[in-house]
This record gives sequence, structure tokens and C-alpha cells, in this order.
Amino acid sequence: MTATVPAALRHDVETLWDYHNMHHELRPVDVGIGLGSHDLGVAVHTTDLYHREYFPRIVFTGANAPTTVDRFPGGEAVHYRDYAIGHGVPDNVILVEPRATNTSENIEFTREVLRANRVEVKSLVIVSRPYQQRRAYATAKKVWPEADVLCSSEHLPLEKYFESIGDIETVINMLVGDTQRITVYADKGFAISQDVPAAVERAYQRLVSAGFTKRLVSR
Repeated sequence: MTATVPAALRHDVETLWDYHNMHHELRPVDVGIGLGSHDLGVAVHTTDLYHREYFPRIVFTGANAPTTVDRFPGGEAVHYRDYAIGHGVPDNVILVEPRATNTSENIEFTREVLRANRVEVKSLVIVSRPYQQRRAYATAKKVWPEADVLCSSEHLPLEKYFESIGDIETVINMLVGDTQRITVYADKGFAISQDVPAAVERAYQRLVSAGFTKRLVSR
């Protein structure tokens, strides 16, 4: 597919895209946590923030999902670490958590790794895919409620992000799926509750009606 959102869908896609961006203003924290995924941009942005001295330690977390086995055969966190080291981050400031297969495990297992390495953490930046920020925040505040949590992602316009991933349909399905998870995961006790504005709910429903249902989960 081309990296252009169909005109009829643009407003709804942009509504969800903006909703998932927490628009946090970054400040120095104790650790940066890069959440594993198919998107190497997470490692790129984590590396950039380290060099800009937003945090002195990094944890990359993630095993593999069906969508990442071919791209990152050694595991998501391991490939992220390799990228960071290759771009000037010292090996000794990086911890790797290679087991997590969902966002809750990303946070829980990362906390365990930090404790095992005697790294005291009161504040953190979670680096994720752009459309994962809100869900990552809600999950972290549930699993690690006492931590001061900020979220950040690569600062790419929507069209540029589509180009970087190379598949508009997949990204829209992910946006729709993450929007549903904001409510579903809060209801299941996996995350704290987040407000879903009426405009976001309407955009979500229209995209579901348009057939973007591949990432929906059972309620």
C-alpha cells in the first residue's frame, strides 16, 4: 500500500493517532524503558534520549511476537540493545529483559530486572510505538503505581510513520486495537481507567465499521 491515508479515513485515523500521544513534556528521570515491538524506532528514540541525557540507564524489554520473529530473530530487546550499542550507548548502562510478551509483563519484568541489579527507580520514561503511549502509561500506573511515569515516542508525522512501517492497513488496525484496549484492559483490571472522549469513540466505531478489526480482542 502507498503511505497515504485514504481521504475518507484521514480524520478518524488522525483523531486516534493524537489520542494515543500522551504529549508528556520530558524531564530527566532514573531510567528509560524501551518496549519491544516490530518498530525499531523505539530503539532509535531511546538511544537519542540517552544521548540527550534524559536518563543514565536503559532497559530494553521484549521477547518475540508472531510479527517480530522474522525481523528480530534474536528477540526484540536483544536487537534493540544491539542497535543502541551500535549507536554509541555503552553496554554497561543497558539491561535486557528478554521474556515479556505483553505490556503488563514488560513493566513487571523490567521492575524485577532493575531490582535484581539494585537500580533504584522513582521515575521513568517509557518509550514505545506512537500509538502505544496511552496504553503503556495506563498499564505502568497499574503495575507500578508509585513510579513517576512519562511516555515518549519517535516524533514522526503520521504519514512519515506509515512510510517507516510500510503498511498503512497494519498501522490502522493497531490504532483501532489499542483504542479498544484502553477500555477493555481497564475493565479487566490490567490498566488504570482512561477517559475516552466522544470524538475518539466515534472515530473508533467508524474505523471498526470500515473493517479495521484485525487487532480487536474479546471483551
